[in-house]
Amino acid sequence: MESNNTGGFRRKENLSELRYWPDSVLLVFLIVTAFPAHAFNHYTDHQLDALAVRVGRIYWIVAVKNQTPAFLSSPTAKAASFRPQANESFEITELVGRKDKNPYYKVKFDSGKEAFIQPEIFLEELNLGIASVDPQAIGKKKAAAEEEEEKKRIEWIQAQPWSRTVKEAAIKRQVIGGMNGGEVKKILGNPIRVTKVKAQLNVAEEHWLYADGSTAVFLNGLFNRIEPRRNTEPQPRAEEK
Repeated sequence: MESNNTGGFRRKENLSELRYWPDSVLLVFLIVTAFPAHAFNHYTDHQLDALAVRVGRIYWIVAVKNQTPAFLSSPTAKAASFRPQANESFEITELVGRKDKNPYYKVKFDSGKEAFIQPEIFLEELNLGIASVDPQAIGKKKAAAEEEEEKKRIEWIQAQPWSRTVKEAAIKRQVIGGMNGGEVKKILGNPIRVTKVKAQLNVAEEHWLYADGSTAVFLNGLFNRIEPRRNTEPQPRAEEK
């Protein structure tokens, strides 16, 4: 029991002594105990092999709070740095500094410019300022699909037995009175909503609402007119004189 109490007192004394260490010494102590060995460029061969796996892969730059990651002009911490443009891609071409166990990723941007970045900085930025998937991929895919759809639309219009004037109007998404629903869909696309209006004088009426707010009006199944988007904003009252 006596030895345990003595050990407890010693531990308390050791802890209390920390309060009297100079701030700089205490900071070094905390860094050494908190951070792994590779933070001081003491990479093992196994760690270097793991870092080298990324060589040959493509990554993309992402702006976070209007700022992109910093890259170096040479594999040294004192080298000049620069920040590439957002959405620019780069390839990791090499892991340099393996011999000295002070590794840097050597990268090559789309522009042909070469640069360097420390692996720990790269890992900090991964999925933040550096993306492994093109952030514009969805937009590019959507744009490509829309381009292909537009190409098919124009080809269909050109194949119709219409006059040149009607074809030119249709390409500009202008519908001619008397066209049927199928033709209007080919020219304008699918509406977002179709509303059937109560028939008057044996005339069946349909309203096709489009994304831009305009409405195509059909009478007895044939196109009649386009009604522009209605202005729902309240109009200012006229001043009384």
